[in-house]
Amino acid sequence: MNGVVAIFRKELRGYFTSPIAYVVAAVFWGLAGFFFFNILVRVISFSQQVDLFAQFGQENNFDAATILSQQFLNLLGTLSLFLLPIFTMSSYAEERRRGTMELLATSPITNLEVALGKWLAVWVFFITLLLPPLVYHVLVLSSANPAVDYRLTLMGYVGLTLLAGSVMALGLFISSLTDSTLIAAVATFGLILLLWVIDAAAGQEENWIAATLRHVSLLQQYSNWVQGILSSSSLILFLSIIVLGLFATVQLVESLRWQQS
Repeated sequence: MNGVVAIFRKELRGYFTSPIAYVVAAVFWGLAGFFFFNILVRVISFSQQVDLFAQFGQENNFDAATILSQQFLNLLGTLSLFLLPIFTMSSYAEERRRGTMELLATSPITNLEVALGKWLAVWVFFITLLLPPLVYHVLVLSSANPAVDYRLTLMGYVGLTLLAGSVMALGLFISSLTDSTLIAAVATFGLILLLWVIDAAAGQEENWIAATLRHVSLLQQYSNWVQGILSSSSLILFLSIIVLGLFATVQLVESLRWQQS
C-alpha cells in the first residue's frame, strides 16, 4: 500500500506542476463555463415562454432545473471524451521514451501498485477539475423555485467520475503499449469514441447482439446516471472496465519484468 501512496503522490505532483495540465484545465473550465452560461440562458428563456403560455391555461410541466442539469452533464461527458486521453497519454509512454520502463518493471514496488498509483493520481486530478463546474452548477440550482433535489445532479457527477475512471484505466493500458504520447492519445480517443457510440450499430434491432452493444456503450450507461437511473449493470460495467484496464496494464508491464530476468 505504501507503494501505491508513493506513486500516487509523485504522479499527482507531476500533474499539478505540468504546464500542459494547466492549459488543458483552463480550456476545460473555459468551455464548460461558456456552454453552461449558454444552456442556462436558453433554459431560462424557454421557461419564461412556458410560464407565459401557462397564464392562458396551458399546462406547465417544464422542469428547468432538470433540463439544465441533464444538458450540462451531457456536455461535460462529451468534453471529457477529448480531455481524458491527454491526461493518460504520458502515463507509461513517457517511461518508455525515457528508457525507464524496465527500471519501473523491476523496482521493489509491484506493477499493480504502480498502475493503481498512476490511475488514482489522474482520477483525483480530474475530480479536482470538476469542482468549479459543480460549485457554480449547484449555486445556480440553489436559486431555483421550487427547490431542487440535488441528489439527481450529484448522481450525474458520480456517473461522470466513474466514466472517467473507466476511460483512464483503458488509457493507461494503451499508454503502456507505445513510447509515443501522441499515438497513445489518438488510440485512446479512438477506443473511447468506439465505446461511446457503439450503441448506434444496434439501430432499432431487438436481439441479444443489439442489447449487448447498448449495454457496453459508455454513452448509454452514462446517460442513465445523468437521468437519475441508478442500475447495478451500469455500475458493474464501469468497474469491470477499470479492473480490466488495470489488469491488462499490469500484465503488460509484468512481461517486461520477465524479459529482464
